Amino acid sequence: MRFPTPLVPARLIRRYKRFLADIRLEDGTEITAHCANPGSMMGLAEPGMKIWVEPNDDPKKKLKFGWRLVDHENGDFTCVDTSVANRALKEALLAGQVAGFDSYPQVLPEQKYGEKSRVDFLLRAPGRPDFYVEVKSVTLSRQPGLAEFPDSRTARGARHMEELASMARAGHRAMVLYLVQRTDATRVTLAADIDPAYAAAVAAAQAAGVEIRAIGAAITPEGIGIGQDLPVI
Repeated sequence: MRFPTPLVPARLIRRYKRFLADIRLEDGTEITAHCANPGSMMGLAEPGMKIWVEPNDDPKKKLKFGWRLVDHENGDFTCVDTSVANRALKEALLAGQVAGFDSYPQVLPEQKYGEKSRVDFLLRAPGRPDFYVEVKSVTLSRQPGLAEFPDSRTARGARHMEELASMARAGHRAMVLYLVQRTDATRVTLAADIDPAYAAAVAAAQAAGVEIRAIGAAITPEGIGIGQDLPVI
């Protein structure tokens, strides 16, 4: 998935109110950018960090820049825009580029299911059970090479696991897919110390038949691609 508009580099001044970030462009101009990430962004919102933002000329948008990447300035990147995970995965699924999913010709995003939820992707194929796939964007890393989810408490995430478990018990196929949006990760785990309720919900869902998978991402300021599977600890 290529970014629709070329990204431009900047420096982070501060992130606040979750969805706002004051930044400084290379020419010294200070502006406010949209931050599409509801989490804590632990370790990814330190003042002075090099970031990449996407400009826009949409008259309907109040903010003319969106924060997309953190540049670790060592060759590694983290995508902090959580909406990118679904966009990148959707493009790869429709192109049949994700191993294990390529046998499902019908890809339906944002489908209602359960009581009050929407599943990120419902995959269908003739003669096969429906396949419910919930995608989680992973950006937290507190140890070198180890990506963790979540980075803050997520009651919504726990509810999603309960809904997936219900689908699995009903005879459908269900999966939580952790898309790791940082290029320095080699393995994935749950941050049970941050949200023990979510970790318990994942364990219960897995016992009910929900599959767990993690996939890395190839990230540059030009775009994001789906990478290789990562082990889940």
